[in-house]
Amino acid sequence: MKIKLKSNLYLLCILLTGLVNAQNSSITGIITDDQGTVPFANIYLKGTKLGTSSSEDGTYNLKDIPAGTYKLKVSVIGYQDFSTKITLESNENKTLDIKINPASEQLEEMVVTGTLKAVSRSESPVPVEVYSPTFLKKNPTASIFEALQNVNGVRPQINCNVCNTGDIHINGLEGPYTLVLIDGMPIVSGLGTVYGLSGIPNSLIEQIEIVKGPASSLYGSEAVGGLINIITKNTSDAPTFFADTFVTGWGEVNLDVGTKASIGKKTDVLLGINYFNYSNPIDNNGDNFTDLTLQDRISIFQKWNFERNENRIFSLAGRFFYEDRWGGEMQWTPEFRGGDEIYGESIYTRRWEVLGKYQLPIKEKVLFSFSYNDHSQNSVYGNVPYLADQRIGFGQFTWDKTLDKHDILVGTALRYNYYDDNTTATVAADEVVIPSLFVQDEISFTEQHSLLLGMRYDYDKRHGSIYTPRMAYRYKITDNDILRLNAGTGFRVVNLFTEEHAALTGAREVVVTEELNPEKSLNINLNYLKKIYADNGTFVSIDASLFYTHFSNAILPDYDTDPNKIIYDNLNGKSVSKGASANVDFSFPSGLKLLVGATYQDVSQTEDGITQRQILTESYSGTWSASYEFKRLNLSVDYSGNLYGPMRLPLLGDLDPRSEYSPTWSIQNIQFTYKGLENFEFYGGIKNLLDWTPNRGNPFIIARANDPFDNNVTFEDQSGNKYVGAQNIPESASGISAVATANNPNALTFDPSYVYGPNQGIRGFFGLRYRIN
Repeated sequence: MKIKLKSNLYLLCILLTGLVNAQNSSITGIITDDQGTVPFANIYLKGTKLGTSSSEDGTYNLKDIPAGTYKLKVSVIGYQDFSTKITLESNENKTLDIKINPASEQLEEMVVTGTLKAVSRSESPVPVEVYSPTFLKKNPTASIFEALQNVNGVRPQINCNVCNTGDIHINGLEGPYTLVLIDGMPIVSGLGTVYGLSGIPNSLIEQIEIVKGPASSLYGSEAVGGLINIITKNTSDAPTFFADTFVTGWGEVNLDVGTKASIGKKTDVLLGINYFNYSNPIDNNGDNFTDLTLQDRISIFQKWNFERNENRIFSLAGRFFYEDRWGGEMQWTPEFRGGDEIYGESIYTRRWEVLGKYQLPIKEKVLFSFSYNDHSQNSVYGNVPYLADQRIGFGQFTWDKTLDKHDILVGTALRYNYYDDNTTATVAADEVVIPSLFVQDEISFTEQHSLLLGMRYDYDKRHGSIYTPRMAYRYKITDNDILRLNAGTGFRVVNLFTEEHAALTGAREVVVTEELNPEKSLNINLNYLKKIYADNGTFVSIDASLFYTHFSNAILPDYDTDPNKIIYDNLNGKSVSKGASANVDFSFPSGLKLLVGATYQDVSQTEDGITQRQILTESYSGTWSASYEFKRLNLSVDYSGNLYGPMRLPLLGDLDPRSEYSPTWSIQNIQFTYKGLENFEFYGGIKNLLDWTPNRGNPFIIARANDPFDNNVTFEDQSGNKYVGAQNIPESASGISAVATANNPNALTFDPSYVYGPNQGIRGFFGLRYRIN
């Protein structure tokens, strides 16, 4: 009886198993691209645990699928994700062959910054680094200025502990050596570098292109150390509507919204608005000064594209930017603005820009590009006002012509500069028109060898004729190995007060010892790009460079000769920046992506036979990001960070108790993103995981924070006369210096320029994105 019962149960199990299997279905097929089959692709049904991968010949078999309707997805490194809806009946064996399209790792990014014409990145003789909106999303920030902290060799430098004004360092070179462009137009100068990198919604950015090294032969003054080109989307590529907002634990609020619309049959318009607000004073380091500047900022960007015959270009864009920011003593309110009771630094900025491109309706490819910006700044630093107006107009014609093996670009440009402020250094408004001519010829000797030669001529009535030649050689060893050698010169015409915030804040006296001549540089850069496609689907990209830049007539602030002064003159010697950098990008079939970068640099000045390391410049730095997607959970994780080596800091004298060098420091972030709802993304995480701030290991960061107007500091002039309080020093006094007293044993004056990193500690953040394509 027991044997018979066991037999019946066994038979019943077999029947039930067969019945279940008979009710399940399967999908089989082959994954291909334009070149053939694609192995090791991940195929899965969204929202289930069912998945497989394609074999070495591209075939796949996804079985044991219950009847129903699913979204089938295919992902593989180097290709765009594929998805389709599929319905299966009971016991159905469906065949589904899938063709997928290469992504940017195989379809090369198009770049324009290196040569002023669109070429694939691998074909460009000038090495150009490209960063997409996906990169920016790994560590969401309220501005591109902050986002660049995760780009190898690029560092956003905060120049003031109080108002948080900053600039961008590339390969250790100061911010004024970096030119910022929007859609190829040099509309940003020293006065507005930070503002040019703020307020453009990330969703409107197509990509960011970075060139390290002089580009003055194409872009003129300021493109000495490198340039950053922010390229906005065409209306055809932008979403119909998007919104992106996030808040942080410190009370920061950022909102990006945008839309596009068609006006008639041949005109499209793109609109983006960015709003940022931070109005929660925090003083975690206990010096009675705000750790983070309070801001109220709005930026409106609009771009028009016009359809023309034969696909000729015509686009017009404009942006309006307004910001009210302040930092200072915690009890400061606007009624104290400009007074000497409570210290605050308050900056009102109004800026508008217009730029456009128009291709002439002729047979030859002639393009007219133009931009104009108006920057007005109303600032007070304690009781010192700084009122400045700057206007820059730019117009340029380029003729692009291909003759046999020669790809020729000829251009002429006209730049108008106007600058005026209320400082004693600016006796009258500075107004100048700079005409330019340039030509470049890219010669393709063979498919492997190409050579670019270029020359630019500028005429500045203040300095005469300026010539800037360049050369770029590209050797395509294989399709996946490229060697580039670049050499060229750069120049920069200096307007001191547009670029040196330390000249406007604190108690140091600004001294200009001579008429400043334009800086000139000579640069050489060797770059190697290697791409590796492993048999298991892993993709590796290696981008390594050696660089050397030699400056003559360098203008650098001297904080060391006199602790109470900032002295400016042309360096009687040389300034050198040299080093090496490398980026390694890994993409694994599992979905794990790693990007690791490192830079070693030696930036120094040599004058009168004495070589000294440049102030506020790290000798080494590193960046990284790691991303992984849990596909079945619709969840991705991004871990990013940076590391900076010690840098020399500005001290106020031998008695200053603060560290002469910064420690090695790191800021690390983690983010989680959920994409389980159509058109929505939810993201959140923690910034500055290590809760690092510059006050670690220092008795204080801001010198004399308890006496910001130096009312209780004793000064002595070169004749030995003593004065108590900066307000009691007569204008006729010279050689003024602070002296040690019982209430000021270190002989300090108020100075917020001892700064090398952000004061903002650990904080959480949460955000939401909504998009309609």
